[in-house]
Amino acid sequence: MDHFIVSARKYRPQNFSTVVGQAHITTTLKNAILQQKLAHAFLFCGPRGVGKTTCARILAKTINCENRQPDGEACNTCNSCVSFNQGASLNIHELDAASNNSVDDIRDLTDQVRFMPQAGRYKVYIIDEVHMLSQAAFNAFLKTLEEPPPYAIFILATTEKHKILPTILSRCQIFDFKRITDADTVEHLEEIVTKEHITAEKAALQVIAQKSEGCMRDALSTLDKIVSFTGGSLTYTNTLEHLNILDEDYFFRFIDHMRQQDLAGSLLLLDEINKRGFDGEMLLNELAGFFRNLMVCRDPRSLSLLEVVDSFKERYAAVASATPMAWLIGAVNILSSAIEGYKPARNKKLHTEMAFIRLTYLAQAVEWSAEGSGMVQKKTTDAIRPVRFRKIAPLEVKEPTGSAPVAASQHAENGARLIIETPKPSTAAATTTPPPAVPEAKATSPIPKAAAPSAPPAETKPATRPAMGTLQKIRQEMQARSQANQQSTGTSLSEPVLKQAWEGYIDMLTEQKSHTTASNLKMARWEITGENNFDIFTETVLQQRFIEQERSGLIEHLHRFFNNRYITYQVILDTSAVSEEPVDRPLNRKEQYALMVSEYPLVRELRERLGLDVE
Repeated sequence: MDHFIVSARKYRPQNFSTVVGQAHITTTLKNAILQQKLAHAFLFCGPRGVGKTTCARILAKTINCENRQPDGEACNTCNSCVSFNQGASLNIHELDAASNNSVDDIRDLTDQVRFMPQAGRYKVYIIDEVHMLSQAAFNAFLKTLEEPPPYAIFILATTEKHKILPTILSRCQIFDFKRITDADTVEHLEEIVTKEHITAEKAALQVIAQKSEGCMRDALSTLDKIVSFTGGSLTYTNTLEHLNILDEDYFFRFIDHMRQQDLAGSLLLLDEINKRGFDGEMLLNELAGFFRNLMVCRDPRSLSLLEVVDSFKERYAAVASATPMAWLIGAVNILSSAIEGYKPARNKKLHTEMAFIRLTYLAQAVEWSAEGSGMVQKKTTDAIRPVRFRKIAPLEVKEPTGSAPVAASQHAENGARLIIETPKPSTAAATTTPPPAVPEAKATSPIPKAAAPSAPPAETKPATRPAMGTLQKIRQEMQARSQANQQSTGTSLSEPVLKQAWEGYIDMLTEQKSHTTASNLKMARWEITGENNFDIFTETVLQQRFIEQERSGLIEHLHRFFNNRYITYQVILDTSAVSEEPVDRPLNRKEQYALMVSEYPLVRELRERLGLDVE
């Protein structure tokens, strides 16, 4: 049995014209070779499986070709090309930086650069996965990469350009490889299946191209697996089965159930997919991509973004035209939330089912309407309901003192009346001018107009003033309470009593284990400045802060001790004030050390020999 070679190696391009999907790279390299403007260092970067290492080998073979073609391609017949194709060329050195990433490996490589090539014009060094080199290896490689011998050319290849040092990037010509399109991948796969005499449907090759995501090596490896699985006959069905991909027919059935609000059909179809072993997260992602494709194909301008099998494009267009854009947007939002919450969900199956239930009743749950150029989401509401008002009892108005009596039946018939008092006229005016009639308030419907009361007798006094308002009562109560507090003011400040209260509060702090605050209060001094005011003087800011923090407790203690709520104080920082009497306070470490040295001089020598610090 002949030795089998995988398609990725068997059909690796041997010249620039056979490289797939990288015309901008191959054209630039061929022109540089023809014009003899080759750089001494190249950096090929891009995704995996797009031809970086392949182009590096083709470039190495072409620049050493003895009979180069007019279009810049290698002849593949000279000794240099034949030895290269057989893997026996001494002018090309490949280094895998993933496994040889130490500084010693780079030093060995730089030592080899000093020797001129035995045959050919150039010695080419291809370093693959160069981003795996260590920091020391990069630094050891800098000088050689910047000024190599005229016969040395370095070609670096990487999939992660951001991990390479800027000093390396500045010394290389950078070529960015792009992902291979699905159309180019399908065209290349068709050439290979034709050469291998394999029967393959174009739809199957398109599925393989979509699954490879722009990586030609993955596409060729997948092709080899499916050929072995199917025995040389690729169909759309067995390709989906081998790649564990859901048929898009399921998605079309899903959207039919959802638009018809057929919940039973959606859940049964979901159960069928679960029995086939498909993961719920994969199903949610695939369905979101399906809705995305429907939105894309609604506009002819974005139709080129549709990445599906050709046989489904017409069906996509028909379903997209019959599905409102608002519904698709709502469905994508639901699926996005479901995908985000899938991993933390405890019951994965229930989480997926709830997402499909929301999708099924999406049209009923929300109502979409177009306003202007955008879509506005409106929540559905029940029928219009009248606003309920609480029934308020009518206000009873008492007749003021001195007015004519009104019967209860008259109140029931006429309703409430507004009485406006007029000032009492003078004696002189009373003899000449009759008293003015009381103006009558106008009543609005439905309250009927009240009848005018009979005029009071001449000797009757005018109505008294109405009752006092609530605000006036509160003001009088507060004024009376303030006067009571002033009358019940306790003892005023005096030095003996304040000293007693001060020491009592310090004792209370000591019992509460607040020794720091108690010490600060002991060291502070106070001075009475008024009947209810005194000042507290401190020597340090820290002492002032401790006393300020204790303000609420101290002021409450003083109020209770003196029975006087008007006692206040302020804390003043007085650094100039130095007490004549020594104050008992704990020594800090430096003061303790100075005291020890004054008594025992050998302590200083011991500290200096041992290199100790006071702190």
